[in-house]
Amino acid sequence: MGKETKTNVMRVLESKKIAYTGYTYDPEVAIAGDEVAAALNEPPERVFKTLVTVASKGEHYVFMVPVNKELNLKAAAKAVGEKSIEMIKSKELLPLTGYIHGGCSPIGMKKLFKTVIDSSASNYEKIFFSGGKVGFQVEVAFSDLCKVIPVITADIAE
Repeated sequence: MGKETKTNVMRVLESKKIAYTGYTYDPEVAIAGDEVAAALNEPPERVFKTLVTVASKGEHYVFMVPVNKELNLKAAAKAVGEKSIEMIKSKELLPLTGYIHGGCSPIGMKKLFKTVIDSSASNYEKIFFSGGKVGFQVEVAFSDLCKVIPVITADIAE
């Protein structure tokens, strides 16, 4: 990838000396998560979407689930020790994280939030997630993701 196609996520990974592979896809063709997985020619179980939530007391949490699954809000709340959580409103995403819908990555957010990834991620040596811009994905060893941001695993997908 050329310098102009590097995202902030890729720069963070490089600064931490984490090996990754960057991919681009046509965001006009691949919009939904399963379409992104198909564009990458990867099983959707290996491609993760990044979801941002808010708890009743206003605390924010980040959850990563396979693109072909949904976040189980009850299980997610339990994983972070909250009574309940809900998805943040789309318009709150950019000011809170610095990312837009479809380009939200767990790496490089404006603030570091507690991040939980579905335990199915540990079934794979490497996983895919957003490179921080629509049309960009990165493939990173699951063990290396944990070196960049503090991540816990839990059964949060349904």
